[in-house]
Amino acid sequence: MRSFSRPLLLGALIGLSALATTTVQADEPLKLGVDIPFEPFEYRLPDGTLAGFEVELGEEVCRRIQRQCEWVEQSWDGIIPGLMARKYDAIMSSMAITEERRQQVLFSEPYYSNPSVWVTLRDQQIDPDDRDSLEGLTVGVQRGTIRDRFITDTYGDIMEVRRYATAEDLALDVKTGRLDSAFMYYPLALANLQVDEADSEVVVSSELIREPKSYFGHGVAVAFRPRDKELAEQFNQALAEIKEDGTYDELMHKYVDYDIKI
Repeated sequence: MRSFSRPLLLGALIGLSALATTTVQADEPLKLGVDIPFEPFEYRLPDGTLAGFEVELGEEVCRRIQRQCEWVEQSWDGIIPGLMARKYDAIMSSMAITEERRQQVLFSEPYYSNPSVWVTLRDQQIDPDDRDSLEGLTVGVQRGTIRDRFITDTYGDIMEVRRYATAEDLALDVKTGRLDSAFMYYPLALANLQVDEADSEVVVSSELIREPKSYFGHGVAVAFRPRDKELAEQFNQALAEIKEDGTYDELMHKYVDYDIKI
């Protein structure tokens, strides 16, 4: 009869234990961190269920990697700390890839682009390129976003920067004239201020802004803890399939009428 040495037996038991742990983890729901609302990418319907482009895209990824999705709500300013604290397994909430964030998280391949715009009341349009005309004006941004960093670094010396916890609060102060301008994520300006409508009191005062990459990143991606390379690769493969078979385009056109592909 073949016998096993104690070290070999111990090693085998450890290997079986690790395999069992992996199996259990694979059977557990895949928790995705998300900041809500962020229309049209993630928001709640009147009955409380989640909807949006990223929600449906995330559910489709989970289906293809044979995992059940569980969405965990987290405010934006704590969304990376929540990932590191293992409150969820990944962040799928319109997070732009930036070099600063690369130092903290592992990103998937990008799955959409993320333009920003300046917005103002119709009778108070501004020229962001004319710095002298901006001096002393107030500009609103959502706190902790790449737009906050860009405005603070680029215009903080000539404009008063006001920071808001939510896009809804920011939009309200634009509409009521408590701000001279706001620098917003374009989809949020559409959802909260209807800037694409002819009779909207708030209008876009700039082109769609995606540069410089040092601020606005290289597209939006799923964020993982650095050690979760296998999970990131599963997402990459599923996202590639979704783009190739036309599912991505179907979802995109369901929620937006402009091209967000990257």
